[in-house]
Amino acid sequence: MSVNEKYMRRCLEIAKNGIGSTAPNPSVGAVIVHNDRIIGEGYTSSFGGPHAEVSAIRSVKDKTLLKKSTLYVTLEPCSHYGKTPPCANLIVENKIPKVVIGLKDPHDKVAGKGMEILEKAGCSVTLGVLEKECREHHRRFLTFHEQKRPYIILKWAETADGFIAPIKEHRNSKVEPYWITNTYSRQLVHKWRGEEQAILVGTNTVLDDNPKLDTRLWKGKAPIRLIIDKNRKIPKGFHVLDGKQSTIVISSINNSYNNTQNYDLQFIEFNDEFILELSKNLFKRNILSVFVEGGAKTLQAFIDANLWDEARIFIGKNTFEKGIKAPILQGQLTAEKSIVNDQLKIIRNDKKHHI
Repeated sequence: MSVNEKYMRRCLEIAKNGIGSTAPNPSVGAVIVHNDRIIGEGYTSSFGGPHAEVSAIRSVKDKTLLKKSTLYVTLEPCSHYGKTPPCANLIVENKIPKVVIGLKDPHDKVAGKGMEILEKAGCSVTLGVLEKECREHHRRFLTFHEQKRPYIILKWAETADGFIAPIKEHRNSKVEPYWITNTYSRQLVHKWRGEEQAILVGTNTVLDDNPKLDTRLWKGKAPIRLIIDKNRKIPKGFHVLDGKQSTIVISSINNSYNNTQNYDLQFIEFNDEFILELSKNLFKRNILSVFVEGGAKTLQAFIDANLWDEARIFIGKNTFEKGIKAPILQGQLTAEKSIVNDQLKIIRNDKKHHI
């Protein structure tokens, strides 16, 4: 492992701390090194706060060392004014002579302009260190800017005999989830929810399970709830309409709910291009990633449209014999592990659809 790779790996480690809170910005990691010793590091703050480079520079106690240091960063420093000033300018102002970058920023307001600012100021710039690993870490941000759509993760739990839900007669009279997985798997799902900007479910999932779609089993930011309710079947009183977290109801009926303070209403035509149009709409709303949790019909619609990036599938030990069949997809199995008595498979889409 080279010196540059060693410090870029540290950048990637600390960049994980921002996942789930920085969107629509990427979660970047930055490290400042002087004489083979880390003197400062930082990661992207919650949206609107300091970027990784700013936090790293601020953390350096002896600022005179910056003139003889190297800055490592997972993504090209920004060059435009947004919620914060350009990071490239700050690097120049602090006279940092060397910058090592994992990945060029695909954002149309950056896309090489950050490196150009640095090089014009006489800074030595190295690009492409651990580029593959940086692309993996920044996959949500890259999908959003390169494919003009959110990064889409499908999640479901199925029984050992391939069912995602039991028949109605086997459910309790109370509207609540019917658990296939154990408590550890469910806690992991809540952790995942906190890592994505939005969570999406269909009408039947809401009517059958009355889910909250929050992160109550894990400390994390609750995602934006995206509720597909074509014909406005979901009555008041269900958790998804309680106003406790940002919610968008997606409907074919283009008029307001009575209580519009609790949620936003988005009109989309439910035709053969619905999933494509939904993805375009979410892109316009600056939604970087979506966690699709069901039901089977909604999940299969994303699969059939080939608009998904990864699937996280739990397989429980119990059987239903009858019920709603789990979705069917093809892709590349990238990970498989046991969570007590549950099995978890991670599948990547190796034939992505580009908008």
